[in-house]
Amino acid sequence: MATLLYRLGRGAFRRRWLVTLLWAVILGAVGLGAATAPAASDSSTSVMPGIEAQKAFDLIGERFPGSAANGANAQIVFIAPDGEKVTAAGNRAAVDALVKQAAGETEVSSAVNPFTAGAVSKDGSTAYATVNFKVKAADLTDADKAALEKAIDKARASGLTVEVGGTALAEQPAAGGSAEAIGIVLAAVVLLITFGSLAAAGLPLLTAIVGVAVSMASIMALGSALGLSMTTGTLATMLGLAVGIDYALFVVSRYREERAAGHHAREAAGLAVGTAGSAVVFAGLTVIIALGGLSVVGVPLLTKMGLCAAGAVVVGVLIALTLVPALLGMWPDAVLSRRVRKGGSAAQRSDNAGSRWARFVLRRPVAVLLACVAGLGALALPATHLEMGMPGAESQPVSSTERRAYDALADGFGAGFNGPLTIVADVRSADDPKAAVKEITKEIGATRGVVSVSAARFNQAGDTALFSAVPATGPNDEKTKDLVQTIRAERADLEKKTGASYEVTGSTAMNIDVAQALRDALVPYLAVIVGLALVLLLVVFRSVLVPVKAAFGFLLSVLAALGSVVAVFQWGWGAGLLGVEQPGPIMSLMPIFLVGIVFGLAMDYEVFLVARMREAYVHGDRAPQAVVTGFRHSARVVVAAAVIMMAVFSGFIGAGESMIKTIGFGLAVAVLFDAFVVRMALVPAVLALIGDKAWWLPRWLDRLLPDVDVEGAGLTAQSTPGTGLTVVESAPQEPART
Repeated sequence: MATLLYRLGRGAFRRRWLVTLLWAVILGAVGLGAATAPAASDSSTSVMPGIEAQKAFDLIGERFPGSAANGANAQIVFIAPDGEKVTAAGNRAAVDALVKQAAGETEVSSAVNPFTAGAVSKDGSTAYATVNFKVKAADLTDADKAALEKAIDKARASGLTVEVGGTALAEQPAAGGSAEAIGIVLAAVVLLITFGSLAAAGLPLLTAIVGVAVSMASIMALGSALGLSMTTGTLATMLGLAVGIDYALFVVSRYREERAAGHHAREAAGLAVGTAGSAVVFAGLTVIIALGGLSVVGVPLLTKMGLCAAGAVVVGVLIALTLVPALLGMWPDAVLSRRVRKGGSAAQRSDNAGSRWARFVLRRPVAVLLACVAGLGALALPATHLEMGMPGAESQPVSSTERRAYDALADGFGAGFNGPLTIVADVRSADDPKAAVKEITKEIGATRGVVSVSAARFNQAGDTALFSAVPATGPNDEKTKDLVQTIRAERADLEKKTGASYEVTGSTAMNIDVAQALRDALVPYLAVIVGLALVLLLVVFRSVLVPVKAAFGFLLSVLAALGSVVAVFQWGWGAGLLGVEQPGPIMSLMPIFLVGIVFGLAMDYEVFLVARMREAYVHGDRAPQAVVTGFRHSARVVVAAAVIMMAVFSGFIGAGESMIKTIGFGLAVAVLFDAFVVRMALVPAVLALIGDKAWWLPRWLDRLLPDVDVEGAGLTAQSTPGTGLTVVESAPQEPART
């Protein structure tokens, strides 16, 4: 592996203009494809195949054609002034006028008047009208929205308080933008401090931006064909930017090191790609495994996001191995420190902050190990109280009209009104379909926790009925979850009695089923990605204990990160500082998402840091000294890489979309815990305790495993202090520019 990448790096350096031109052509081609591709429209209505709520939803679409349409809707809530009722003549006239005006718009399929539909609260203070559109919210024009907003303003002018829920007028979250800009600026500052050179700081940023541009343009170009959207690509942007900067950073850092050791530019580029590039390849593979593994969960959105992000990581790896050495060939001296450029001493420092920290840990490994485990364990405790759900309008800021509409409906019609359950009854096997549906409706209506049930509506064939049940509690309340299970538990007896069967769906039941399915899938998913990564790390490090230690450290960091997410977003600790106005259940997709991504990033740091220790050990250092050597060469760069990732992820905390905000925070704290606590403290403490046994491998397994040579032993004959590596079978040395 190292020899192959060494030749690739030298070749890219030598043919730098051709390599750069090829990447420019690729960027131009996918950019043209993105510009000419039709707008992406995710037409899939499947949330998670196999769960009951999804099956019931599909049945409704089959038996009630048109009912499962994904058109936009607006739920317009009217609140009468204090002491008045919405049924008063003046208020009623204002509501009627709004409904009539909305119904006359070209894109509106129906506008339901609250007075004819019985959508008025018992005390007469609140009413709501439902406006359904023919097209999705994303396809509504500004003129369509303006017409509805104008009608709403007229109703407000009459003295009514009018709030709007639903999807039609909701602000569409934008992917990217300021989040990436904040991340790039912070990354630039970190790179400048790390390298002390504008060119060295700018090169990783430039190549990362190229990588993200290629990835996002590809997603846009393929969006229509594969059902991808900008939201799907948000994770690809986030991870592509972070790993793109990090991977280029490691190659540039190793190039500077080899130049300082006396190698000429082309040779240094080959050695940098052959050694640091090997670590980049295997680190990238672990991330790709974790992201690709999301497809086994069975959620189409999660699969698309994971595969898109995995593609962005592949692009980042390829750019680090080809475009980075090509650009180094164009400016071979610009990325060097001022001292080296001026011909100063090339002797490498034998002692720095990284090596001093390593020796500090090696002197007291037990204390450091216990402190790490105790600290991360304490942070992980809130994770035991994790509640999963799908935050909706109730999680919006109170300043938003969606949140005020939600609260008004809950006050006027009860907490469960915002999360009704939809029951679809299949009466094909019933002797008397109408009597069967009547019995099912009666039994469900009598269930404790159900406030009311609507009249059943049959389809045209008369073999399926549809009605709704309003719970007494809100959509994310544990009592509502219990109610759904209770209604389903009643099914067996009712089926025997009536000959008909039914299923429960609706957004509330769907969220409950998805959360449970994801909870059940978490352990198998962990087993798959950890198992594959352990095999990969076994091959890379040719050690049994090092991969096990890596997995143990990952579990500590991910649980601590998940505990922090629960403390902030569910319990509300410090939530105001992050712009979280309403704590609540953690989005169902978040835990499994966090586990997958953090696992990949954790293995990144493990490979980058421990690969340098392995390299020192292979070249003759004893186990303790190999730890010090690895930290001397890698600690500064790993810290810089971690800070850059934290900066990129933190930029997404300001996003308006709840899932992106939570993921940004979770990933930022996960990198903090994994890089600074696990890799910088726990790893050297464990290695100090097990000594040479860290690199033990049974002989029979040693013979079976392929030799990938990630440490670059095949590139060197010996390690000579002060002069760097003496290259075997290398080409004659060239001047800095060839």
